[in-house]
Amino acid sequence: MSEVMIYHNPKCSKSRQALQLLFDQGITPKVIEYLKTPPTAEQLLEILQLLNKEPRDLMRQQEPEYQHNKLDNPELSQGQLIAGMHAHPILIERPIVLAKGKAIIGRPPEKVLEIL
Repeated sequence: MSEVMIYHNPKCSKSRQALQLLFDQGITPKVIEYLKTPPTAEQLLEILQLLNKEPRDLMRQQEPEYQHNKLDNPELSQGQLIAGMHAHPILIERPIVLAKGKAIIGRPPEKVLEIL
């Protein structure tokens, strides 16, 4: 089986619940605390492709950094939005689990079971 990875924020209850669900399934994932180690632009693009989503679909638009950095500008390109997420990882929706060449946002946390 390919490695299971979780982009995790330990301060987020949904992220903690998703991680516990993985442990409950007997899976010890590679845990990436994305606020400490943000995904690269290339990794974010790959995640977006696996999710079949656009950058704003993966952004926490209610965070102050979203407005402060003018990421609500409809003229911004995909690359500019991805760069914004890399520079301000608090904007990345969480948790994100990758397994078996697939990705899913664990909201609700039980959704992670869909790709295991």
